[in-house]
Amino acid sequence: MTAAPTLGSLRVNGATLHYEVRGRGPLLLLIPGGSGGAASFDGIADGLAAEYTVATYDPRGMSRSTLDDSEAEQRVAEHADDAFRMLELLSPGEPARVFGTSSGAIVALHLLAAHPERVERLVAHEPPVVEVLPDAGDHRALIARVQETFRTQGLMPAMTVFAAGLKKDGAAADEPKPVTALPPRAAARAEQTMANLPYFVGRIVPSFMSYNPDIHRLEALSDRLVLACGQDSRGELAYRPAALLAEHLGTGLLHFPGGHTGLTTQPAEFGELLRETFAA
Repeated sequence: MTAAPTLGSLRVNGATLHYEVRGRGPLLLLIPGGSGGAASFDGIADGLAAEYTVATYDPRGMSRSTLDDSEAEQRVAEHADDAFRMLELLSPGEPARVFGTSSGAIVALHLLAAHPERVERLVAHEPPVVEVLPDAGDHRALIARVQETFRTQGLMPAMTVFAAGLKKDGAAADEPKPVTALPPRAAARAEQTMANLPYFVGRIVPSFMSYNPDIHRLEALSDRLVLACGQDSRGELAYRPAALLAEHLGTGLLHFPGGHTGLTTQPAEFGELLRETFAA
């Protein structure tokens, strides 16, 4: 039977972070994206814990990580400092392996640029840093439409606009899938993800998707950076910035199973490729 993770809390500037630790060995920090938290890594964390001390956490303002000021502006740099504080707590003086996905990959890119001495290797999976794209103006307009829709019509209409903008050019958003009964743990995770959506759409999306990474800094650190995408994500908005950065930096682009959410749809294959990548 898999041992339950050790739970903890970390006080940071303006927030208290909930984190979970599993396993033994060198530290592997997993930074979640979207409206997920530490629970989004449930499908891969136990397997990786056979070789690593695996740390996951809820980003500030999500799930069990509380903000001192619920109206505080959210900034990539502050979220990256949270990840740095986690490294300082759990791997003092030793560089760690880091994985980030989606908005968590944006955080991870800033962490690498700001604290390269703390990162041995980073795998950044589909960071939607749309400001690097030649059509960045179109995506700024998309985010503005999402925010206006959220303000005037509410969460789900805003999510529909957002989802359509993330699809391949000309593709329609997916039709809603029939709701099926989930196991209790998965149902609780889905419920928490939905509870986090207003904060994600209203506070994280506009700030994080306007973030412009320091490409010159990343060039100097490209030997410890792996840019990755889902093999089913080609042409989608979150795929394009990672592909462009990989081409610019000359690092190559690693393809993981599934699409943007391959972490949850194909966890066994995803976790195994992540393990192999850090072992290489």
